[in-house]
Amino acid sequence: MSAAPRPETSPRLEPFRLRGANFNLLVLRLLDPRPEAVVPAIGDQFRRAPGFLRFAPVVLGLGDLDVPANAVDFRGLIDGLRELSIVPIGTTGGTPELRNAAMAFGLPPIRSAGGKETEESAPEPAAAAPAEPAAPPPAPPPPEGMARPTMIVEQPVRAGQRVWAQGGDLVVTSTVNAGAEVIADGNIHVYGALRGRAIAGGGANAEARIFALNFDPELISIAGYYAVREGLTGAPIGKAVQVRLTGERMRFDPIG
Repeated sequence: MSAAPRPETSPRLEPFRLRGANFNLLVLRLLDPRPEAVVPAIGDQFRRAPGFLRFAPVVLGLGDLDVPANAVDFRGLIDGLRELSIVPIGTTGGTPELRNAAMAFGLPPIRSAGGKETEESAPEPAAAAPAEPAAPPPAPPPPEGMARPTMIVEQPVRAGQRVWAQGGDLVVTSTVNAGAEVIADGNIHVYGALRGRAIAGGGANAEARIFALNFDPELISIAGYYAVREGLTGAPIGKAVQVRLTGERMRFDPIG
């Protein structure tokens, strides 16, 4: 007996769609162009804070490099970062020569929303392609007197989870477990134990703070400045603590 013919399915009219979106990406500012200096230093941070940046897409910041393009071993940097499970996806800043050298290894210049064209994009080629639509401007800040949006998480943040409060504060009424990560563009409040990673002050908001009733984190960061667990020798571990920046140093104050 022959098998019954399969019913024909009509093909989709659209095989794919494109749309613009903004993402929270970390910038790895290169202060030294040598992979043998950069990669082991990052690997050392991995050993002190397991899981930090693991499988995270990062943008290489070239603005602090004052070297010719041929002095940067982009292939070595890419291979070394990928061995650490970090995924470099592009560059920001730097000279046109550095950006062009990075593009030869598959790292295009990436412009942040609202960023300056001259700082973030590569020079136009001789035969200009059709112009792409400009990135949408960042959302305007809330009117004066109006509170920023706050994300409230009532369940424990488990290992492997990442919670990000975009454009506002984050309140966690339970525990942030080891291996979990909480991120906020504003302040972070943890009304339980903070045992994972807390990253506050996205977008260089140096006024942001981190509050925890039981302070025992793997890593904390405010506006790009960070400290891992082994570096918190002066912090009252296990106590109610608020963390803030004074200049470029972190300060740990008891609550209550």
